[in-house]
Amino acid sequence: MTDAAGDTSSLRLDKWLWFARFVKSRSLASRLVEEGRMRVNNVPTAKAHYAIRPGDVLTFALGPHIRVIRVVALGQRRGPAVEAQQLYLDLDPPMPRKATTPDADNLHDEDLAAGAHRDAGSGRPTKRERRAITRLQGDD
Repeated sequence: MTDAAGDTSSLRLDKWLWFARFVKSRSLASRLVEEGRMRVNNVPTAKAHYAIRPGDVLTFALGPHIRVIRVVALGQRRGPAVEAQQLYLDLDPPMPRKATTPDADNLHDEDLAAGAHRDAGSGRPTKRERRAITRLQGDD
């Protein structure tokens, strides 16, 4: 894997994913690859030991995003995040988060995230309101 000059010509796919901080552990990286959710240069691979080189393009699902990454460098260790970001070029960066200003499109999502406020008497009663109704009806 290493030549006489000490340059690494290739690296295991699972190890590189761990070095580049896409996953928290090598076992999670191996599982990601072995589940068949990884493509290297548009060729599906299910082998964690697949050898990648600088210039390879990786495509994989990570969370709600499809990541398309070009390998720039292989790395020698799992370093800090700044060092890890120098190992790859993100060809299709994830969409930025929605703006925090409330507008018509954004309001519904913010309400769901913050526990939506509901005016009394609209929609289904809450647990507290249901108990109050039961007390008023005398169905103790």
